[in-house]
Amino acid sequence: MTSESVGVGVASRREARRRHRQKELDRRERLLREREVELRFRKMETNIHPTDAAFHQTVKHQPENSQKPWMQKVILGGKLFALGVVALVVVRIASVVAGFLIIAALGWMSYKLFLESKNNNL
Repeated sequence: MTSESVGVGVASRREARRRHRQKELDRRERLLREREVELRFRKMETNIHPTDAAFHQTVKHQPENSQKPWMQKVILGGKLFALGVVALVVVRIASVVAGFLIIAALGWMSYKLFLESKNNNL
């Protein structure tokens, strides 16, 4: 081996060691950054979800004058029945009015056809 080849071998080993050290430093820095991020996440989580939060039992609000469920159903049924009765009354009134209109229309047409033409001929 020549001195130049030995020098090249030493230089390449130095370069390899330097790259190895750089890789090791990069790995350690990455691990350190990951730990810092995990620590920040833990702090944020403890701020968001405190473990010593007070627990309060909730109670459903019931007004004093509230009616029983069956009473509300009875009232709703009564309203529906009243609506049905009103609808029937309206239909009966409409049929009576329609009957008067039909009779009036027939009378008017009869007058026009039979009586008015006779008056014009005289």
